[in-house]
Amino acid sequence: MCTFLFNLSISWRYIQEEVIPLQPLCRIIIFTKRYMNPLILSKEESFRTGDTDLTYFYKRLVKMPNGVLLYCTDGEADITVDLKQYHIVPNTNIILLADSILSLRAAGKNLRLHFFAFSDEMFKISCFRLEPTFIHFLKENPCYTHSDPEILRFINGMIEASSSISYDSKNRFREHIARNLLQVFFLNTYDKVQRFFTKEQISGNNRKDQLFKKFISLVHAHCTTQRDVAFYAEQLCISTRYLAAITKEVSQQSAKEIIDSFLMLELKVALRSTNLSLKEIADHYHFPDQSFFGRYFKKHTGISPKQYRMK
Repeated sequence: MCTFLFNLSISWRYIQEEVIPLQPLCRIIIFTKRYMNPLILSKEESFRTGDTDLTYFYKRLVKMPNGVLLYCTDGEADITVDLKQYHIVPNTNIILLADSILSLRAAGKNLRLHFFAFSDEMFKISCFRLEPTFIHFLKENPCYTHSDPEILRFINGMIEASSSISYDSKNRFREHIARNLLQVFFLNTYDKVQRFFTKEQISGNNRKDQLFKKFISLVHAHCTTQRDVAFYAEQLCISTRYLAAITKEVSQQSAKEIIDSFLMLELKVALRSTNLSLKEIADHYHFPDQSFFGRYFKKHTGISPKQYRMK
């Protein structure tokens, strides 16, 4: 039987931005600004392949504008994806959909991953036949580790084929072939998820789990503009009291705490990864004014936005 292990055992919990120590690995990679992000595509690119040690992401919160498939070939590391922590080792696959927020917390000196970065358009064409529940499952469970030899052969074949077409810049069918490879990957992943996970694991054990998953999906999509619990309750066609009860039961956190956690992640990305002024950030995220934004940020972090940006 195939071993296809998602990190489903990870509890729904939010972590702080401090570095998580990784033992007994040899050293911590130190980030310097001379590194560029190899996983983000230019406007002209529909895909790109290569290798990375994720150094660019060390102690940074980076929101991905495009999707990326990553496969660990050597070393190990602790990463966070959308506030949840994962430990990656050789044969760990990572699926980052567009708008995922990635950070490297700690890593061994030999960390190496192969990547296939793809545009949102290529992703939509490759996955247009697949159910939204499957896409949501991938969003909530981005990391999995393989041990089955057949799956490892499949992944290594995908790496070789994607690398080959990436470097064959003269091939007139280059983009079409890359899109087909991406579709093959997601179709194969869909097959394995349907075969080795129950319907309850994919969609939720009960109505409360299903509503919680839908709530998290809505927060992902709307937290930058909607901070009122009532908005999400209305979208789910339930009362705010019932939504509060669900989030407490499933995650031991209130709905407002979850909304604030996702918004704070977005704000930290804006402060660290853009040149927007504090006023522009306040306007972009629909705060009444810069002063209100400052008080909100300090309430949740203990420091001002300016102090955080200077750290």
